[in-house]
Amino acid sequence: MHDTVITLRGRLGGDVTLRAAGEAQVASFRVACTPRRYQRRSDSWVDGDTQWYSVNAWRALGDNCARSLRRGDPVVVHGRLEIRTWTNQAGEEVTSLEVEATSVGHDLARGTTRFARTPRSADPEGAAGAEPDDLVGRGQQAAVEDRSPAA
Repeated sequence: MHDTVITLRGRLGGDVTLRAAGEAQVASFRVACTPRRYQRRSDSWVDGDTQWYSVNAWRALGDNCARSLRRGDPVVVHGRLEIRTWTNQAGEEVTSLEVEATSVGHDLARGTTRFARTPRSADPEGAAGAEPDDLVGRGQQAAVEDRSPAA
């Protein structure tokens, strides 16, 4: 296959929406990526234009995204890039960049998070042999504590 694979580093523009698509769950969210460049002339960092990407995450990945991600979270998204062009109601041609995610996670360069394993279907409780600390946060949102300077 000749897919275009991309890795994004940015922030969630809104909360994740979860919907059913046939028998599968799909989570959708938007990621804003703003490049920063250092300019020697002014000895300062300058923000470039923000690029927005729509991201779709299917099945278990989508469910985990809905449980873990919140608006403003720093994320890293890896997946296949698709460029869609259509005509809107005003008759204007619109192009959007969409990513079908294969991996999504918090950007640990921007803060910390705590991982909670998803219980396996063979072990519905997911607690067999788990340490008490492993159960903290199971099924709950992963918290990100931002310790980076304001960006």
